[in-house]
Amino acid sequence: MTYPLIVLPFLVVTAVVTLSTLRRRRFRERMASSGLVALVLLGLTLVFDNLMIAVDLFSYPEEHLSGLRLGLAPLEDFAYPLCAAFLVPAVFTLLAPRTPALTSTPPAHQKDTA
Repeated sequence: MTYPLIVLPFLVVTAVVTLSTLRRRRFRERMASSGLVALVLLGLTLVFDNLMIAVDLFSYPEEHLSGLRLGLAPLEDFAYPLCAAFLVPAVFTLLAPRTPALTSTPPAHQKDTA
């Protein structure tokens, strides 16, 4: 099995779960934050994967890679931080209870009984 095929299910799950939060509150803000986090994580991955590969901490069999690289790091390595940046907030959003809509009448226990 090749690394692009291993990464594909992670990308699909991330896209499906993230899009399932489309109608939740503050989707746009969450996506902007996730995008910023993704840029930071991708930058860190670029630097540290290249360093680790350069000092020969690990290597990849060429026949299992797509062939696309950023420096020494294969492109497939960048899928995991990208998924984490979007999937974690999406799952957190789905697990959080929905806030009820604000009403103009106070709850029964707060009514003034004067």
